[in-house]
Amino acid sequence: MQVFNCDQCGHLVFFDSVQCLHCGAKLAFLADQLVMAALAPAVPGLHADGDLWQRVPSHRTESAQPLYRLCHNRIAHGTCNFAVPADDPQRLCPSCRQTRILPDLSEPANLRRWKQIEHAKRQLYYTLARLGLQPAPDGASPVFEFLADQPGHRVMTGHAGGIITLNVAEADDDERARLRLALHEPYRTLLGHLRHESGHFYWDHLLQGSGRVEQFRAVFGDERQDYAAALQAYYASSPHLGAWRENHVSAYATAHPWEDWAETWAHYLHMVDLLETASSYHTGLQIPHGDTSDSYRVGNPFATPEPDFDTMVREWVPLTLLLNSLNRSLGQQDAYPFALSTGALAKLRFVHDLVQSA
Repeated sequence: MQVFNCDQCGHLVFFDSVQCLHCGAKLAFLADQLVMAALAPAVPGLHADGDLWQRVPSHRTESAQPLYRLCHNRIAHGTCNFAVPADDPQRLCPSCRQTRILPDLSEPANLRRWKQIEHAKRQLYYTLARLGLQPAPDGASPVFEFLADQPGHRVMTGHAGGIITLNVAEADDDERARLRLALHEPYRTLLGHLRHESGHFYWDHLLQGSGRVEQFRAVFGDERQDYAAALQAYYASSPHLGAWRENHVSAYATAHPWEDWAETWAHYLHMVDLLETASSYHTGLQIPHGDTSDSYRVGNPFATPEPDFDTMVREWVPLTLLLNSLNRSLGQQDAYPFALSTGALAKLRFVHDLVQSA
């Protein structure tokens, strides 16, 4: 996502920063304004994390600032960098309060996993908020349950009835690598999981009952087909080594129209997040073609007016080429192991148009 600047000294700071490394200012993300802010105690001389804070005045802010409290998870566990308005009755920030069930945090491994998952969830929260979807247009927000396997019971990651469940073992690099190989998935991350499952949530709140379901079926297929049977057939015929590429963003998208939607939704969130990041660094690039080259300047997908989908794709393709080339120069695998087909782009366009209308 975008980068920020410290209110106190102007130094570069990031979405997950808690302190400016240049001037030492305490930092917090203000979810009601979607900005990173340097904070000072509202009562001079008091510095305890439970106190009230206000934004440090700068050339970008007025001198009189509203009061904030740090998210309780930052105070209790040192894990969240969001702040909430002082008059908010909730002790947790808007992202943390969406988590309904936690694993046993007395287990050090679970505490580490939970912190990693919440970090990814805050990034999801930010992107959805920038898109105007946090909460959804009908006022609903997803609820999260982060669970650990128990003897004789394995937690399945998924979505049902507005509740997103995630197996906390997905926070372990070795577990994700094992599943990536076993399921032939070239891209498997915590953030990717959360984006995918949020797609199921927003299908319910943007499409179901909206009058657009027939349009959805024309692009993605009929979601009324038996879901359990479709998944069983998909896994029985695995691995899927290429037949999916003409019309889908991933092999798993072929399993069922709902999964096609969720995979495409997640891919769209990948797209807008990476474009915003590149735009915040004022990225421009040239793709050489023999003696000539094509020049591109990456624009902000959240600019006003919003860029159209064709413009986003025109900037997206060379950006991913640069991203993969940089990764290869460091001996890493491609960060973006995809090549979007005409069919996949049509589905991404559907998501874009739906989000813009919402």
